[in-house]
Amino acid sequence: MTSRRDFLKQASLITAGAFLPKSLAERFQFSSSDPVITILYTNDTHARLDPFPENAREFAGLGGIAQRASLIKKIRSQNKHVLLLDAGDVFQGTPWFDVYGGSVDLRLMTEMKYDAMAVGNHEFDRGPEGFAEAAKKAGFPILASNYYVRETPLNSFVQRQLVKEFDGFRIGIFGLGIRLQGVVDNSLYGDVRYFDPIQISNRMVQSLRVHQRCDYIICLSHLGYKYSDDRIDDVKLAQQVEGINLIIGGHTHSFLDYPVHIQNPSGNSTIITQMGHSGVRLGRLGLSLNDTTENKALTGSFYTIGKPD
Repeated sequence: MTSRRDFLKQASLITAGAFLPKSLAERFQFSSSDPVITILYTNDTHARLDPFPENAREFAGLGGIAQRASLIKKIRSQNKHVLLLDAGDVFQGTPWFDVYGGSVDLRLMTEMKYDAMAVGNHEFDRGPEGFAEAAKKAGFPILASNYYVRETPLNSFVQRQLVKEFDGFRIGIFGLGIRLQGVVDNSLYGDVRYFDPIQISNRMVQSLRVHQRCDYIICLSHLGYKYSDDRIDDVKLAQQVEGINLIIGGHTHSFLDYPVHIQNPSGNSTIITQMGHSGVRLGRLGLSLNDTTENKALTGSFYTIGKPD
């Protein structure tokens, strides 16, 4: 583990783009006359601030928040409209969390200009108090529409939804968290109450579509991609809720190379995507503003962080 002083000195170079190899910068040059919103996203980064060591059995040399930040900075320089999101479980997994409890992660995500994150189950690993203390470093919304937090220390930090506007095009974003009972020790989530994701999602879509006049709906989900039992997951959510255009998922650490299209009750497609874990990948979606269909023209790709030529 890099020392905190050395790491923060290194991280201060993020804004200079010092860690993006020229080959990577050249490989992802995008140009189009079609107005596009570029959606970048991560999930389950699990305090992986340093790259995996070169002798790791899996993902050797990959990941690292400085590489990710430099890539994001380069993409922002090439694209007018960029939305940067995370689907939860920023906490837990390396000594960085053991020592700093997630505050360094959220501070650096703020410097990278994340627009929002969902609440993952590991965000409760130090209880609501520990989560709230780290959340003071988050300069962006933390979303969980199906968690009731009003009587907890998280009341000031967790919100239900967010609206982002790009040249008059309004994107509504809401978050969903997994059922905490049986996943997180009762003492760690305290008075946080869980509500059914299907019912809440229907309410969020109604609120964002009708009251907030949103053109496009994104769900940041920490439910998990797909289960073989009756647990609610992203696939079941897409099949049962009308009006969600895109689900950016987490929890199951699923490496989805391509966005998955699921038919929703309206007969349209809801798109699901997820980028594995540990910051090894940065997902990218391009949303065309010229397309007049329900789900817009959406292209998907991803970057492997730290991958050599």
